[in-house]
This record gives sequence, C-alpha cells and structure tokens, in this order.
Amino acid sequence: MSGRLLRLVCTAAVAVGTALAPLPAAAVPEPEPRERSVADLVTDLQRLYREAEEATETYNATEEKLKAKRAEVARLDTQLSKARLSLHDSRGAAGRLARQQYQNTTTISPYVRLLLARDPQHALDQGHVIGQLARERAVTVGRLTGTEHRADELARRARTALDDQLTLAARQKRERDAVQEKLTDVEELLASLTAEQLTRLAEFEEKGVEKAQEELTTSGALGEEDRKPTRKGETALRYARRQLGKPYEWGAEGPRTYDCSGLTSEAWAHAGTPIPRTSQEQWARLPRIPLKNLRPGDLVIYFPKATHVAMYMGRGKVIEAPRTGERIKISPIASHPLLGAVRPDRRAQPQTNRTRNRDDQPPATEAR
Repeated sequence: MSGRLLRLVCTAAVAVGTALAPLPAAAVPEPEPRERSVADLVTDLQRLYREAEEATETYNATEEKLKAKRAEVARLDTQLSKARLSLHDSRGAAGRLARQQYQNTTTISPYVRLLLARDPQHALDQGHVIGQLARERAVTVGRLTGTEHRADELARRARTALDDQLTLAARQKRERDAVQEKLTDVEELLASLTAEQLTRLAEFEEKGVEKAQEELTTSGALGEEDRKPTRKGETALRYARRQLGKPYEWGAEGPRTYDCSGLTSEAWAHAGTPIPRTSQEQWARLPRIPLKNLRPGDLVIYFPKATHVAMYMGRGKVIEAPRTGERIKISPIASHPLLGAVRPDRRAQPQTNRTRNRDDQPPATEAR
C-alpha cells in the first residue's frame, strides 16, 4: 500500500470514529427534578417517626435495666458493708477466745481434775462450764468462717453487678445517640418542606386516619357497645386525661412531659397497678384481649414491633402521647396500624352504676 493511500485510509478511520463517538455529557439534557408526592412524603415521615420511636423504646428498656442494676449494686453494697462489720466482730470474738485458750492452757486433763478435786460436784459444774465454752468457741469459729465466705461472695457479686451497670450505661449512651440521629432525620425532612407541602401533608395524613377509622368501626371489630371500666381503669384514665396538652418528649415519664409508654405506665402506677415501662414489654407481659372487648383504661398497642401504645377511653378514641413535636391528645383508635390490646387489671370486674359516685363518672370523649 502506497503512502498516500495509507494516509487516506487513516483519515477516513478517524472521521468515522469521530462521527460514532457519543455526545459530551453536557450535550445530553438532564431531566427536571420531579417534586415528591405527598404520599411519598407521608410514607417517609411516618417511617422516620416510627424508627425514632423504636429507638426510644429500646433506650427505655435499657434505662429500666440500668435502674434495676443500680438498685442491685446499692443493695449488694449495703449487704457487703454489714457482712464486713459482722466479720470484724467475729474476728474480734475469735481473737478473745484464742487469748482465753492460751491463758487457760494446762497439762492436767479435766478427768484428773475431777479425781483430785475436794468437791467433786464443783468439779462437775466446772466441767459443764468448760464444755459450754467449748461449744461457744465452735460456734464463734463457724460464724467467722461463714461470714468470711459470705463477704467474699458478696464482694464478687458486687463487682459483677457494677461491671454490668457500666456496660448498660455505655449501651444506653449509644442508644441515646441513635434516638437523636433519628430525630435529626425527621427535623431535616420537615425543614426541607414548604409551608404548602406541610399543610398538604397534614391533610393527607388526616384523611388516611379518617378512612382507617371508618373501616375499623364499620367492620364491627370494636364491638357494638361501650363497656364499663374498672375502678382502677377509671383512675388510670383520669390521670391520663389530666396530662392532655403536655408535650411529648422521648424517654420522659412525667410529670411535665411524657413519651407514649411513659404516659400509660405512670397512669396505671397512679391507679395502684404497676405495669412494664415500655410498650413492647406491656404487649409481651400484660394479658391480651380482643379489640371487641375493649373497655376504658385498656391499652392499645400499635405497629408490628409494638413500638407505640395509647390508652383506650371508649367510643373508638384513645389518649396518646403521639410523637416528637406534638402534645398529649385524644385521637381515633385507628391513628396508627393496630397490633392488639392488653388489660392491666384483667381479673378486676367493671363497675356498675350502683357502685359509682360522682367523682367516678367516666369522662367525656370529645376529640382533639
């Protein structure tokens, strides 16, 4: 191939390659960013709130374990102090016995003393006293040995409990940071929305609750009549009503702020029936009941992981501490996906009209 032909072939190849090369990125128009739908925003926001509440309940559970461990450490420290004081006394008594035994050491046996004694009866009495002292010495030595073992065991248990406490405290710190991270995600999403979007968001969410409430009530799942509360149920409900309007705060148990399970646990504690602190433990440990058997004071549990709880007040309404940024309020029972219901005082019988007085009348159930 001649040089001129070779140059023509190369030139043609370069031209074809240039024609087939893709356009620069700047030449391809980018699609306009699509505004997210209200449904998408509601889904994301509810997910973030749910994750924050899950983290909160995990934190609360660790806080309860930490409280119990602190109490155990304090109890063991008290017992250890008493054991060490008792050990000191036992060692003192053992020392006195050792000195007495040393001072009373003799090579003459008690039997020889009895034979040589001028007054055998006195010798027998003295032997009885000696035997009694010997028994007391044995008891003192045994008490000393037992107290030493007990003090050693208490010291070991106290060290273990303190290590557990420190581990729980470190875990609680990590969980507190996780809650704060989730709440920051919520704040960032809300801050990115316009006033119009926030309004549409609230309206969309409210319509969803109305639809869910209508479907629940028309299905007959709540039963056809309102049942009477027990006396303790009324007391718990009155306590919850007095908290209406107070702010939600994660991890709070009152009296100024509450989270969801902080409100329900404090209400029932006020009624004289302590219940677990977290919604997950309330669901796991309290007797479950069908929704159709609900009566005022019962607890309604929400979401598949039992991460939210409210108190039933009758007529399809609940009192709840909803979420960060909101206040304790009366809501439709279907405000969140239902998991089930539990009854703290299952064995108690509902009150009748004859046993009620003026102060025990059930509260009205106006919605907020």
